[in-house]
Amino acid sequence: MTREEKRNKVICSCIQQQEHIASIAKQEMDSAQQQSNDYGANVDRYDAYRTKMMRSRDMYAKQLSNALAGIRYLQELLKEPPHDVVEHGACVSTDCQHFLLAIGAGKFMVGNEVWFAISAQTPIYVALKGKKVGDTIVFNGQRQTIKEIY
Repeated sequence: MTREEKRNKVICSCIQQQEHIASIAKQEMDSAQQQSNDYGANVDRYDAYRTKMMRSRDMYAKQLSNALAGIRYLQELLKEPPHDVVEHGACVSTDCQHFLLAIGAGKFMVGNEVWFAISAQTPIYVALKGKKVGDTIVFNGQRQTIKEIY
């Protein structure tokens, strides 16, 4: 498998995870809206149940929006070539962990491997930035050597 194919596989797996999150958020948002509608006419201006349902709907709408923005960003990353240096948009494999340096989406699976999608604000991103294959970092007392960048 070429570096570009590996990179695309990782990014596509992260996109699938974000699509799953978006789907769940959409279902929950619709459910909260439906519960509010089924509750009946607005009787009291300070109706706690309706307010709770609307807050819930708004929370899921924000999660949906974030997931869709992440998907759009990851799809743009698919157009970029593989990286040789650790920078934003790179896939990095160390002897301990695997990272996609793009969005803060957390843990996802690529085949049988656990990957972490991390944003530029994370300390591990700062430690990795600018490194090349063979470089070593120490993060949280653990030495990690970069094995692959793509």
